[in-house]
Amino acid sequence: MKNLAIAVLVLLAVLASGSLFVVTEGERAIVIQFGKIQRDDATGDTKVFEPGLHFKLPFIDSVRHLDARVQTLDDTPDRFVTSEKKDLIVDSYVKWRIDDFARYYLSTGGNKLQAEALLKQKVNNGLRSEFGTRTIAQIVSGERSALMNQAMEQASTSSDELGIEIVDVRVKQINLPTEVSNSIFQRMRAERAGVAREHRSEGQEQAEVIRADIDAKVTVMLADAERNTRQLRGEGDALAAEIYADVYSKNADFYSFLRSMDAYKVSFNNKQDVMVIAPDSDFFRYMNASKGN
Repeated sequence: MKNLAIAVLVLLAVLASGSLFVVTEGERAIVIQFGKIQRDDATGDTKVFEPGLHFKLPFIDSVRHLDARVQTLDDTPDRFVTSEKKDLIVDSYVKWRIDDFARYYLSTGGNKLQAEALLKQKVNNGLRSEFGTRTIAQIVSGERSALMNQAMEQASTSSDELGIEIVDVRVKQINLPTEVSNSIFQRMRAERAGVAREHRSEGQEQAEVIRADIDAKVTVMLADAERNTRQLRGEGDALAAEIYADVYSKNADFYSFLRSMDAYKVSFNNKQDVMVIAPDSDFFRYMNASKGN
């Protein structure tokens, strides 16, 4: 009897545990009964269980927990073609959440990875359509917001069949393919090198003009200085000659004496000098005169 009671208690515990399920915060749950999603008998709509403790039929009902929070689909960048037939590498992300839990489960089996794969395809189709109607200049100059809004509208329309609501579509980064970027970089580098050579050539030409102008000015200044020097020297010589003549006219003997003394001073300044002059020459006139006195 005791064993029977224990068995009954165990059976009741199993039934109780199989009859209860918990939906945590941020989740919703649907119940599958005989392969079909359980619906509300009154409205016929899918019965979606909110967070809390709920009951189900043990061994008959199975519960599928679905994440009701906003999800982020941030996959690898994709290649898109503009209206100019130019390739762009676009890195984007999608914010989405489950809107119709029954439809979501039926279309994806409740598999998030499968849902994101299908959603990515639909979003990319919308982006591809929008990129295909715009040029690169339009995309990067200011129409990015309009592009994302229209892509989100197209994706939202096609994602309804997945039971998904697209909250937002954003383009994070737009790049050119590596081979195109390298080609553009090389072309820009060649253009900048050409501009640099042109500026360098113009600078050298201007330097030659400035150098020639300065050389011409220096030549003129030197010529003017030489002319002024000769003029001043001539004026000085003329003034000296005038002074000498004036002094000579006033006292010729004294002037001759001073000139002789200057000549002696210059001639006898170096003891190693040798002079070959006749003793009775006019050069020694004042010396001989001093001996005679």
